[in-house]
Amino acid sequence: MDRKKRLSPVQIITLSFAAVTLCGAFLLMLPISSRSGVPATFIDALFTSTSASCVTGLVIGDTYTLWSPFGQAVIISLIQIGGIGIITLVMYFLSMLHAKIGMRNVFVLQEIMGANSTAGLVKMTRFIAAGILLQELCGALLLMPVFIPDFGVLRGILYSLFHSVSAFCNAGFDLMTYNGGSSLSAYSGNLYVNLVICALIVFGGLGFFVWLDLIKCRFRFSKFALHTKIVVVTTLALVFGGALLFFILFYNSEAAEGMSVYEKAVVSFFQSVTARTAGFYTVDLTKIGGAAQMLMIVLMLIGGSSASTAGGIKTTTLAVIILFVRSIFRGKDDVECFGRRIDKSVIRTAIAIFVLYLGLALGAGIAISAIENADIVACMFETFSAMATVGLSLSLTPTLAPISKSIIIVLMFLGRVGGITVLLSLMGKKSDSAYRYPTENITVG
Repeated sequence: MDRKKRLSPVQIITLSFAAVTLCGAFLLMLPISSRSGVPATFIDALFTSTSASCVTGLVIGDTYTLWSPFGQAVIISLIQIGGIGIITLVMYFLSMLHAKIGMRNVFVLQEIMGANSTAGLVKMTRFIAAGILLQELCGALLLMPVFIPDFGVLRGILYSLFHSVSAFCNAGFDLMTYNGGSSLSAYSGNLYVNLVICALIVFGGLGFFVWLDLIKCRFRFSKFALHTKIVVVTTLALVFGGALLFFILFYNSEAAEGMSVYEKAVVSFFQSVTARTAGFYTVDLTKIGGAAQMLMIVLMLIGGSSASTAGGIKTTTLAVIILFVRSIFRGKDDVECFGRRIDKSVIRTAIAIFVLYLGLALGAGIAISAIENADIVACMFETFSAMATVGLSLSLTPTLAPISKSIIIVLMFLGRVGGITVLLSLMGKKSDSAYRYPTENITVG
């Protein structure tokens, strides 16, 4: 008798996220999760659970108004699990209990982290979990001096913890309707709050391997691994370049009316950071103008870095594609960066990821526009936000029909688990062909 076919690491990852999402949906359907006491529908509960566990931030309505404290606790728990990763959490607790961890589980962990080898991975889970919790705690402590005076001691502490976790995990869920605001719009001119939230978002989006390399090399750029160098340079370019472009496009928009130059600069910097998968906002995005919205769509598609809490195609993917194009213009066969050559398999993967994300987000946006008879730019904004697990919205999501919400759910799930991971989980075992077809050239361009 043949042995039962065992699940591959990518299938385990996909199923673990699906299981967490479904459990969260059933908890959110309980009457105790709703502030009104009326149970949420399955599609709304599933949408919210997917958005939280996939650290996206798209919502069917205001989080504070719709969900009770119990429901909010479920949401922040899903965000934390989604940010760290259920498998990583399990491995962390097993290692703390000194339980035996088989090589099969280590291979699953390797797939999650995108590591090149299995060496030291179990030890690294402790570093990741401790690092995440420490940074979230520091973020909460930094927010408390502002939130405690605004909300009272108990609520201020809870809100500081909630928004610190939400920011570090790049989720974008907020509870600010209690304060009469929308997302962090009440703090649009508060540089301190903006910088704390931005720091949490950036640190969460750098990636676990980058943290380790930064500490090991004591922040000396010349000692960094190529991956770290590319992540750091690309992140800085996107943050400050995106802020400058957004400032120019936003300056004379309807949303900027009545703001000083200083406030416009703070808003521009914050939106440049949060657009790359965080989901918070400090200004009405429906009034920033079409050009600024398109810029945010581009930033959302790029996202953060690999093996982090962020989504999108990732900064390294963008960098590899740009370097590949540069090598073509220079007539070089090799793609080079910082004195190193990038393998052709990495380039093929980067192009595949870019095409996959772009195609799914565009196709879904067109489909939703046709279903809802809605503005195509607004639909694209929502679908790119979902696919890149950002959570920014032009207020279209709450009005969507169940079928359109289902499309958004699928995009959020694919964006967090990884489109390539899902495709690999559905594919059979790779087999190399014993023959190759003859080559024939075609004309392109």
